[in-house]
Amino acid sequence: MEQYIIKGGNPLVGEVEIGGAKNAALAILAAAIMTDETVMIDNLPDVNDINVLLEAIEGIGAMVQRIDRHTVKINGSGIRSFDIEYDYIKKIRASYYLLGALLGKYNHAEVALPGGCNIGSRPIDQHLKGFRALGADVDIEHGKIIAETEHLVGKHIYFDVVSVGATINVMMAAALADGQTIMENVAKEPHVVDVANFLNSMGANIRGAGTDVIKIRGVSRLHRTSYSIIPDQIEAGTFMFAAAATRGDVTVLNVIPKHLEATIAKLVEIGCEVEEFDDAVRVVSKGDLHNTHVKTLPYPGFPTDMQPQIGVTLALCKGTSTITESIFENRFKYLDELARMGANVKIEGNSATIEGVEKFSAARVSAPDLRAGAALVIAGLAADGITIVDDIVYIQRGYERFEEKLRSLGAMIEKVSTEREIQKFRLKVG
Repeated sequence: MEQYIIKGGNPLVGEVEIGGAKNAALAILAAAIMTDETVMIDNLPDVNDINVLLEAIEGIGAMVQRIDRHTVKINGSGIRSFDIEYDYIKKIRASYYLLGALLGKYNHAEVALPGGCNIGSRPIDQHLKGFRALGADVDIEHGKIIAETEHLVGKHIYFDVVSVGATINVMMAAALADGQTIMENVAKEPHVVDVANFLNSMGANIRGAGTDVIKIRGVSRLHRTSYSIIPDQIEAGTFMFAAAATRGDVTVLNVIPKHLEATIAKLVEIGCEVEEFDDAVRVVSKGDLHNTHVKTLPYPGFPTDMQPQIGVTLALCKGTSTITESIFENRFKYLDELARMGANVKIEGNSATIEGVEKFSAARVSAPDLRAGAALVIAGLAADGITIVDDIVYIQRGYERFEEKLRSLGAMIEKVSTEREIQKFRLKVG
């Protein structure tokens, strides 16, 4: 089992290049099979989730050709199976995007009920409501969602709750439905907009992505395209909070600052200096940082995927901070691990109260999920002594070359898998 071993105490300093957005890429790869022509996608992050989804796509008969680490060609003309096995879905929840893609293209899809990170209940009832509204029969049998129809017909759909997954999944299916679909109370996240732009580059007719209402005029077929994924705002935000927590000076490159507004606002509130450029953001953390209050909300609010990273940073800020988690109920698991490092935290329901401490002490901790794992690495970077983070398979699902990028900023971190490698690291760093 691989682990990260970290000697903390070094401020992170320098520049780091941000990769493509994992959450956008997963949906775009699924949408790529909706044409029989070849689609080329670049700026893909080379992370486990992406590689598993590409295996799933290949498993149903599509041609998948890796051009290089960040570029892939996909051709969906050879698809003969509409059944996505549980082995794929249990590894990555986003395999469910193949439901909307296959239903739109073939009027039939079978996908195992999803797995993914253990951060709480993420029901897919809004996905199923959307598919049914478009005219599909949807049943759950033997642990599978089975959706089929003679043809999909555009409809006016109002989602009961804002759901990124449902917005994207139903949008894909509706792109090839007869007539017009109007979707209201939809998610506005940057990756929703990116998927809409990708579908439009294949000949779809989608308007309004990024607003409360998306209008889709169905087309009969989609065609080839070449497309570049947007930068990953969560990876960028993770390095920005790592700069804050370690009292560093980090410039994140290849970003869209507009997507980072909520993150930037909180960094400024706690006392960091933030400088924005056309496609970069610099975060400088000097002197004492102070407390603030955070509530996670759908975009453009503060993202739930950035909550553990700001939580670790607030645990090192003067005063009392509160975090209210309004999206996922299990998102505070990392705070139990952080308490082992000396953090002063109290959790009540969906709120956490964090009393800032001067510094963390190193400990052995375990990553409970993807973003929490990255946050615990930040804690290790800011701690006195040597921290070991277990279960880093979660982190590798969503961060490409995480330890390499951190080392380029001056971090003392290595990936290890044996006690001997741990001892070697301890000897090396003294």
